[in-house]
Amino acid sequence: MKINALDLFCGIGGLTHGIQNAGINVVAGFDFEESCRFAYETNNQAMFVHKDIKELVNGELESYYPEDTDIKILIGCTPCQPFSSYSRRYKNSNVGEGKLDLLDYFGEQIKITKPQIVSMENVPQLEKEEIFSRFVKLLKNEGYYVTWKIAYAPAYGIPQSRKRLLLLGSKLGEIEFEPELPEEEYPTVRQAIGDLPKLEAGQQDVKDPLHSARNLTDINLKRIKSSKPGGTWRDWDEKLLPNCYKKKSGKSFGSVYGRLEWDKPSSTITTQFPGYGNGRFGHPEQTRALSLREGAILQSFPRNYRFGKDSEKISSQKIAIQIGNAVPPKLGEVIGKSIIKHLEKKYD
Repeated sequence: MKINALDLFCGIGGLTHGIQNAGINVVAGFDFEESCRFAYETNNQAMFVHKDIKELVNGELESYYPEDTDIKILIGCTPCQPFSSYSRRYKNSNVGEGKLDLLDYFGEQIKITKPQIVSMENVPQLEKEEIFSRFVKLLKNEGYYVTWKIAYAPAYGIPQSRKRLLLLGSKLGEIEFEPELPEEEYPTVRQAIGDLPKLEAGQQDVKDPLHSARNLTDINLKRIKSSKPGGTWRDWDEKLLPNCYKKKSGKSFGSVYGRLEWDKPSSTITTQFPGYGNGRFGHPEQTRALSLREGAILQSFPRNYRFGKDSEKISSQKIAIQIGNAVPPKLGEVIGKSIIKHLEKKYD
C-alpha cells in the first residue's frame, strides 16, 4: 500500500521529520518562509514548496501526490501566535495578525483534497476558540472520525514541559494516539544535553557552530552566578534586581532569569530561548543561557540536524525563531506511529 503525506506550514521540518521517522513518506512541505528551505530539504527526504496556503488554487495540492497513492495524508501546524498564552496574556493584537483564519484555509484544502487521514498540531489554547470548533465540525461533516488531546511533551519522550494540542482525523474509522510514558520515564535536561561540551557565555564549540551561547553583560553574569537551578531572581541580592522587579507589578515574573534543573524536563523552548533574561533558559550549572544546539535537542531534534550552510554566518535570532516555532519531531513521530497502527489495524 502506497502511503504519502503533504505537510502544510512545514517550517524547518520538525513534523515532517517525525512522520518520516515513523515510516510514512512525506512528499513535500509547504511554507511561505523561504528561509526554512535549507533546513527542511537538507534534513528530510521531501521537497520544500515556497507557498502561502492562501494562494493555493483548487486541486493544486492533489497534483503533488504520486498517481499510485493509496492513502493520502495531509498534516500541518497552522501558525499559533494568535492563540498563544503570551498573546492572550498581554492582549497583543498585533501578534500573528493575519493568521487567525489559516485553520479555515487548512479545512478548505482538506475538503478539496479529500485525504483519508488528516492531522493538526497547535497550542492548547486553540481548543477554546470558535475557529477550532468550526474545524472539528468541518471534519466530521466530511466524514472523518476525529480525536484530539492536549499532549504533555515529556509523556512522549520530549525533555521539555511543553503542552500541545494534537488532532487526528480518519475516514477509515476510529483512530487513537500512541500510549504515553509513565512519569518516572519522562526524559530530563541531563539526559538530553548533559554530555555536551562546556561553554562560557559568548563561546562557540569548534566542532559544532550551533553549540554557541550568547554573551552576557557584567550584571547578567553576576545574576546567573547567583541563580539556583529551579530558583528565581528572588534568590539574588537586592542590588542585582532590575528596577521593574522591585515593583509590585514585577513580582509575578518568577521564571525570568531562571536556571533549568538537571533532573527535570526543561521549561518550554520558545523563540527567545538563547536569551538568559527571557525565561528559565539559564544552563543548570554553566554561567550562560542555552546554546542553539541545546534548544534544538530539547525540542527533540537530532544532534546532527542542520539549520544553515557551513559557509554562511549563523544568524542566532533567525535559527532560534525557527527552532522555537517548530513542531518537536518526536510529536511528529507520535502522530506518524498512531497513523501506522491505525492503518495496520484497518488492513491487517
